Amino acid sequence: MKSYYFDNAATSWPKPETVIQAMEFYFRRVGGNPGRAGHRKAIEAGRIVLKTRDLLAVLFNVKDPARIVFTKNATEALNTALYGVLKAGDHAVTTSMEHNSVMRPLNDLARLGLDLSVAEADRTGEVTVDMIRKCIKDKTRLVAVTHASNVTGAINEIEKIGLLCKQNNILFLVDAAQTAGVVGLDVERMSIDLLAFSGHKGLLGPQGTGGLFIRDEKLLKPLTRGGTGSLSYSEEQPEFLPDCYESGTLNVIGLAGLGEGIRFILDRGIDRIMAHERRLLEIFLNETDGDGRFVLYGARNALKQTGVLSLNIRGFAASKVGEVLDRKYGIMTRIGLHCAPRAHKTLGTFPDGTVRFSWGFFTGEKDILKAVRFLKEIAENMKHQS
Repeated sequence: MKSYYFDNAATSWPKPETVIQAMEFYFRRVGGNPGRAGHRKAIEAGRIVLKTRDLLAVLFNVKDPARIVFTKNATEALNTALYGVLKAGDHAVTTSMEHNSVMRPLNDLARLGLDLSVAEADRTGEVTVDMIRKCIKDKTRLVAVTHASNVTGAINEIEKIGLLCKQNNILFLVDAAQTAGVVGLDVERMSIDLLAFSGHKGLLGPQGTGGLFIRDEKLLKPLTRGGTGSLSYSEEQPEFLPDCYESGTLNVIGLAGLGEGIRFILDRGIDRIMAHERRLLEIFLNETDGDGRFVLYGARNALKQTGVLSLNIRGFAASKVGEVLDRKYGIMTRIGLHCAPRAHKTLGTFPDGTVRFSWGFFTGEKDILKAVRFLKEIAENMKHQS
């Protein structure tokens, strides 16, 4: 049975062949530990890390690549930012569409004395600058917003929110796990102080990679401390970027692959990638929107969301639909709450969740049409069985 992969919002697949080749090259020809020795293999490993950092700087318009710190995923990057900046007595603003990678640290900090406000999105999952503005207080320290929802794909008004934060001297943290490599990101134009991203989704790299852009190293304290390969004579953590936030051996083989994923994106262009995803969304919407058997969530507008669409078949559990899609048709989706329970409460889909389709650059129009055809078959068969 042929399989169809529609879970790119969790991890993109397949990867460009150059990503695989770069990882194999590292293991077969390099293998050294960057910054831990002066021999040629350690130096070459360091060059790989530096190259990937430089490519990310180009992609995000970061003037100093050293301000990009590598982590093992977006979750670690978000924790580094939130625990590094916020303390008891501070006020922070977030939204009801956030992933648990934001909500869980913030709720933990709230138990420790953080004053937390949550801007409630509308029923389509969209967050506007006015929703954020209403939550701001005199003591607001940080605004944390997802660039795009992992449930609906809704793209938020990041540039407008960033300007609002800049005008009010508030730090702006953006969770770009769903948009890095797919939607244009410019930390200068968008007034972003902290940008968290994952490497294994839109950036087309392997799992275990991610990072955090930090505008000012004085903003936050490190989440972890330890060996950095620099200032080895000192038992105190270095205070300069990126070493301050990169304790322990980096995932060099992963960063080798990530670098090639970013190069693939830069070579093709963000606009081309986004146009492809939007074209697929238009096809999906044209085939399903208005069909009374389906409930579609989000803006249902290709200009306002990424290549993500959540839906349900009326009268049937998402878990059952997802099971049939996978077992009978080879369609791999993500069912349930997508680690974003508050988002589903906003949409009215809690606690059962939805069936989420998410595609990428390697998904074809025929794949979308097959998925829709199978969905309609399932809806018809379930109707007769009920």
